[in-house]
Amino acid sequence: MKKILFFDVDGTLYNSEKQLPHSAKEAIIAARANGYEIAIATGRAPYMIEELREELNIDTYVTLNGQYVVYKGEVIFTDGLSNKRLEELVTFSSAQGHPVVFIDDKQMIASMPEHEGVRCSLETLQCPYPQVEPDYYKKNPVYQTLLFIREEEEAEYVKAFPDVQLVRWHAEVCDVLPLGGSKARGIQKLIGKLGMTMEDTIAFGDGLNDIEMLQEAGIGVAMGNGHIEAKKVADMQAPHVDEDGLAAAMKELGLV
Repeated sequence: MKKILFFDVDGTLYNSEKQLPHSAKEAIIAARANGYEIAIATGRAPYMIEELREELNIDTYVTLNGQYVVYKGEVIFTDGLSNKRLEELVTFSSAQGHPVVFIDDKQMIASMPEHEGVRCSLETLQCPYPQVEPDYYKKNPVYQTLLFIREEEEAEYVKAFPDVQLVRWHAEVCDVLPLGGSKARGIQKLIGKLGMTMEDTIAFGDGLNDIEMLQEAGIGVAMGNGHIEAKKVADMQAPHVDEDGLAAAMKELGLV
C-alpha cells in the first residue's frame, strides 16, 4: 500500500449540485489502480453515503466526524456523548426551544416536529425531515447529535457544556461532538489498525469539520470552494469543486 487517501463528501467529492463529477470518479479509479487506498471522511452518517460508496467501491470510511469508523466493512471504532451528558444537553436545549437531531448509523431522529431550522438545513443535504422521538437516545446508540442554534446562541452552550465541541456547518445548526472528537481522530483510529501513521495519509476537504484532518494529514488539500479557515491550515489548495478541482489536485500530486 502506498498511502491512504481520505475524501470529504460535500464540497469535495460532491459538487454544488450534490453530484459526483465524472472527473473525480475517474481520478479515484485511477488512484486506486496506482496502489492507493481510498477512503471517505465525512460528517454524514454511513447510511447517507451508501450510494456513493457503491459507485466508488469504497468499504473504508470515517463518518459522523470520526464517531463511526469502518475498515473493509468492519466497524472498528465508535464514540458519542454519554447518555447522561446527552440528557443534560437535551434538557437545556428543549427549555430554550432549540431542537436536536440524534444520529446513528442507520437514521436521524428529531426531538421536535416542524422546526424551520431543521427543515432548511437538512434540505441542503437532500434529507427529509426526520421522524420525531424526543427520548430516542435513552434506548438507542447516538453517535452524533445536531443542535439547531444560530451563531449568536453558541456562547451559552459553550459555557454550559465545556466538555462538548460544537462544529458549525450551516447558519442554523452545529454538529455536537465529545471534546477532541474529529475526523482526524477517526482517521488515527483507522490507520493505527493498519500500522500506518498520519504521514501516510493525504486528506481532501473544504469545511470547518475538516480542519483537524487537513492539519494532521501528511498532505492536506483544501478545495477552492472551501472555508477560509480550512484553507489556512492546508498544505495546498485545489481549484473549485465545480471546476474539476478534485481531479486537478490529484493530478498535481501525482496520484493519477
